[in-house]
Amino acid sequence: MGIASFGPLQLDPAASNYGFITSTPKRDWRDFNLAGAVRKWFSGPLAIDTDVNAAALAENRWGAAQGLRTFLYVTVGTGIGAGAMVEGSLLHGSAHPEMGHIRIPHDRARDPFDGACPYHGDCLEGLASGRAIELRRGIEASRLPDDDPVWTLEADYLALACANWSCSFSPERIILGGGLMQRDLFPRIREHVNALLAGYVKTPHIVPSPLNNRAGVLGAIALAFQISREQAVSEPEAI
Repeated sequence: MGIASFGPLQLDPAASNYGFITSTPKRDWRDFNLAGAVRKWFSGPLAIDTDVNAAALAENRWGAAQGLRTFLYVTVGTGIGAGAMVEGSLLHGSAHPEMGHIRIPHDRARDPFDGACPYHGDCLEGLASGRAIELRRGIEASRLPDDDPVWTLEADYLALACANWSCSFSPERIILGGGLMQRDLFPRIREHVNALLAGYVKTPHIVPSPLNNRAGVLGAIALAFQISREQAVSEPEAI
């Protein structure tokens, strides 16, 4: 079984709280033993990772990152998260990357909103998530028209993030998924990233996810394939 969950997660198998959801902004889920809850009714091989790391794995198998070894998958929705594959392996560290909480320039004259993140205020997620847009504009992001100026602001914030990630990871491609990326933000994001990088490093291809809202659940399936002990189980040719 593969589990793709929102985080942060404790992914160190040696830790006493392995498989726990830890310091999540979703307060009712803090310190919840997710892996332990599943273990109560499932005794087979189990893999757990963040939903964005798993989605990156799905993109590598079936989506926009097929054949690539170093890329980022980013989901932009209620929150913002990213998974990184570096030289063919999902990137972990002391826990896992939390790229949605990087700090980006915040022009308060242009955008006086304080930010929505309960931990960091105006980090990337605090400024550019669906929750941030809703609190800033007083209406759900899905109900805002395409010509609302908040979408220009959104594209610029995401471009700042993509420029930072480009310098940090040197990805071949950045895949942007999630509900907010259903808006036509890609042309402005690409243009702004090119301007921000100014030819110093190569601008990665910035593309939409062809898996759309299936990336997370397909990522859980991809995790399960990784640990499957049944060699006879074959992966589907297309999902």
